[in-house]
Formats: sequence, C-alpha cells, structure tokens
Amino acid sequence: MNTEIRARTRSLQGIIRPTPSRKLEASGKVKIAPWLSLLFLISILLLTSCTSTAVATPRPVLITIGGATALQPALQELTAEYTRRHPNVLFTLGGGGSSLGEEMVYSRRIDLAASSLFPPSEPTVAQRALVRIPIGVDGLAIIVHSSNTVAGLTEEQLRGLYSGEILDWAEVGAEAGEVLLVSREDGSGSRIFFENEVMQGEPVSLTAVVMPTSRDVVDYIAKTPQAIGYVSRGYVMAQNLGRSAATSTPTAPNVITEIATPPMTSTLTTTVTATPVPGLRVRAVPVDGELPTLTALRTRSYPLIQPLYLVSRGQTWGNLRQFVDFVLSPAGQSIIRRYHLPVR
Repeated sequence: MNTEIRARTRSLQGIIRPTPSRKLEASGKVKIAPWLSLLFLISILLLTSCTSTAVATPRPVLITIGGATALQPALQELTAEYTRRHPNVLFTLGGGGSSLGEEMVYSRRIDLAASSLFPPSEPTVAQRALVRIPIGVDGLAIIVHSSNTVAGLTEEQLRGLYSGEILDWAEVGAEAGEVLLVSREDGSGSRIFFENEVMQGEPVSLTAVVMPTSRDVVDYIAKTPQAIGYVSRGYVMAQNLGRSAATSTPTAPNVITEIATPPMTSTLTTTVTATPVPGLRVRAVPVDGELPTLTALRTRSYPLIQPLYLVSRGQTWGNLRQFVDFVLSPAGQSIIRRYHLPVR
C-alpha cells in the first residue's frame, strides 16, 4: 500500500516539476528581449518630444509706437500685417507728434517713435542716444476743401496766407471768401517743417485753428469750404496701383491717382483729371506747379519733402529688430509705397 502511494507521488512530482520559465517567474526575474527594450526607449523619447513641442509656444509680445501722426496710416497697415504673420506680437499706436515721440522713446515710455524731424545739426545728449532708421520720404501736401477753386499756390503765397497778409481767397485767384487757416500743435514734425520751409521765420497768424493730429486737420477742412491746411500726402493721395489710366477712377481736381505700369517695369506715371470723386471732400493744391506725387518726391521737384523715421533709443534688437527688418523688407516697403516714397 505504502509502496503504491510513493509511486503515485513520484508521478505527480514529475508532472508538476517547474520548467525553466516557471522557475524565472517564481524567482520574480523576467528576462526581456533586447528589441523590446529599444522599442520602449524610442516610445519614451517620442512622447517627451511631443510634450516639449506643445509647451514651447511663443510668448506674447507688445510693442508700443508713438509720435508723428503723418505715419499712422502706413503704420496701421504695417503693424496689422506683421501681427498677421506673427500672431503673438501686438502693437499699441499713439500720436503726440514727432518731438513728443522722440522724448518718450528716450525716456523708455515707448519702444519706437515715428518721426518726420530732420536730424539736428547740434544734437543734445538725449538726441545723441537716439538711432534714426529711415523708412520713407513724405511730401507735405497743402489741402483745401474739394469745392475750393484755387488752381495752385506758390511758397510765397502760402507764406502770405499763413502770416495773415492774404485774407481773401480772391487774392490768389479763387472765388472770394475769407481764408481760414488750419495748423498743427506745437511739437508736430509737420508744423516744424512747415514753419522752417514755408514761413522762414515769419510767425503763423494767431487766427489759425490748431489741430492735434493730421486726421483732425483733414476732417476739419472736409467740413469747412474756406479752410486750408497741411498734412502728410498719405492722408490725401489716392493710389490705384496696377490699373490703367483708361480704367482708373476719376479724381477731383489736383487729387492724384498714381498708376503703376505693367509688372515688367517699376516706372510710375501720374494723371490728373477734373472729375470729382463721389464723397471726396478735400484735395491737394499744387505748390510751385507741383503735386506731391511719388515721381515728384523721387526727382525732388516738389518743394515740401520731409524724411520719415522709426526712432529707437540705442540699437534695436530682438522683437524690435525683427519688426524694423520687416518694415525695410520688400513686403514692408510695398506698404510704405501706398502712402509715401519708399527708401528701398
């Protein structure tokens, strides 16, 4: 009996004797194939890479620009296009005039100043710290209400009007009526330029209405038939690029439509017609027989030409440098061309 039991026990032990794999499981040590280890390592690296890419989003950037309102139409387009290309970069645009803009950039209250001031011959300590970056050339347009019949003015007649010597439009060949003068606030680059180039030391009449921005000058003259003022050409010059003279929209007297020739050439031609544009309320007046067309600015035949700068304190770098580079790039200069003469 006992012999039979012992025989059966040996048979069962043979059946359940641990195999090599079972011995490994029992010991808690599992041998992993090398290719499985490599696959696991690659998976970890891929997961880490994806996580890093998701975290590295561009940080928000705010660039503040103030100063000359002569540049505001162009700057609005330039900053909008730059933000479209770089959604994390936003801009704050302010006015105040060229002088205030340069003061604010020196005191680091803004990042860049828009300015139409010529570099001073004897700069102050603060002015020596500023870097002027030329981005365009502007023509200071003399504007009147679209109903005004004055055909043109000389610089001498302009000086007579703004000094108060000429009081009636009939004295310069237009329909009779009192002349209402519009000027800019103290510190405006356009005002400084006008007083230096046109007034030549004579004071502007105290009867002149003083406006804080170029847009305010345009809006006031648009509602005042007997008024005259001065603004950047960017506010009044109508540009129909890429259209032929035959198909361009008619313009008011002495309001310029500059028409680009076919793409094979960059030469511009200028046409002036005598049919008013519906809704157009102001127009440019020729000065010494010239209007501030791009061609007249390029050849310097228009007498009232001023520079346009972006001004920084010291050299620009980082995000500011990238924006300035965009303004000077072909894309940026093509936007400048819609309002001013580009420098490139």
